[in-house]
Amino acid sequence: MSESLASVQQRFISLSLSLPPAPKPIGAYTPSLILGGFLYVSGHLPILSDGTLLRGRVGSDLDADAGKQAARHAGLTILATLLATAGSLDRVRRVVKVFGMVNCTPEFEQHPHVLNGCSELFAEIWGREMGIGVRSAVGVVSLPNGVPVEIEALFELV
Repeated sequence: MSESLASVQQRFISLSLSLPPAPKPIGAYTPSLILGGFLYVSGHLPILSDGTLLRGRVGSDLDADAGKQAARHAGLTILATLLATAGSLDRVRRVVKVFGMVNCTPEFEQHPHVLNGCSELFAEIWGREMGIGVRSAVGVVSLPNGVPVEIEALFELV
């Protein structure tokens, strides 16, 4: 059964989430792009509400659950960009895809668990049916500024 999208912005407000400032590009890219009926969001880092970066490597500095919290922070950063670009979460019909990279040790194998931090956040906002899309989770040897995760997303707009 489809969850109501009419209350997405209200659901978001009721969750009392604290968003970081929408990041400004520091290179040759744009943080988001609306093309046709889709909003593409570039890779976002876990920015805390005070604007600082969450740093660390999963498997050495952070455990899997701390990595999951970092992915939630990256998801909140994506939401800040989404709101800055689209103006309202009610413009999102569904989450189409999430792609996440986990800065981790070679032995670490819980990449999907880490990315659940972002996916579960989106499910809280849009509901499971519309908030969870296809996803890839991969481990990498490093990420910019020593952050534990970088996540990009694709949203379908109404």
